[in-house]
Amino acid sequence: MNFIFRGNELLVHEAGIALPDASACALLGLQPGALQQVWLDDPSIRTTHVPATSEAPPGYAFRSLRGLLSELGEHAALAGRAFQICEWARTHRYCGVCATPMQPAGHEFCMRCPACGMSAYPRISPAMMVLVRKGDSILLARHATYATARHTALAGFVEPGESIEDAIHREVMEEVGLAVDNLRYFGSQSWPFPHSLMIAFTAEYAGGEIRLQADEIAEANWYGPGDALPQIPMRESIAGRLVRANLPAGACT
Repeated sequence: MNFIFRGNELLVHEAGIALPDASACALLGLQPGALQQVWLDDPSIRTTHVPATSEAPPGYAFRSLRGLLSELGEHAALAGRAFQICEWARTHRYCGVCATPMQPAGHEFCMRCPACGMSAYPRISPAMMVLVRKGDSILLARHATYATARHTALAGFVEPGESIEDAIHREVMEEVGLAVDNLRYFGSQSWPFPHSLMIAFTAEYAGGEIRLQADEIAEANWYGPGDALPQIPMRESIAGRLVRANLPAGACT
């Protein structure tokens, strides 16, 4: 099973979601030994990236990994892991301390510098997500950085020295000017864009009026019972599950 990435795109068969075989990899100039294992104990699952100028072999196409998640089904998590392992290998070819070419440790996912001993493991970036509730209403926001963004829960990366709870209070105040309390854990999901761990909560409104952080949030509104909801995230994402689990009575999606 070969996961071949071009940027954020995955190579799949034009007629479906079948992954490329050895002959398709060879047409891209990829030899089996050049691919990175996705699991150390299973050499049959491998991954790598190709340059942005690479063309798909005949019968195949590069498609957005994000767009494929709903089609990949049980293989979605594996594709996400492959992307993160691939990105780690791509971005740690040289030591960040002395610029010496890195070498794989072999017994674990670790790139080690043979000159200075610096070790680099696959990066995981924790990010909080929170759906704010006010009585029978929920707060949905549209992020400013994505032109086609759906309305979703608030989210942001945890900063150095913060707990998840600290990050929730800070991000909600920064992005929409609201205070929250009664934080409750909902669930988590590995999110490979590029190496996040999304940790989702609900929280109760504790005060304030919506005040947007313009460079982060384009729109934020309360949606209550009977309201027509805007487009919300896909069911395969933790955001989609979080919102759907807390829909107001009679809300229309």
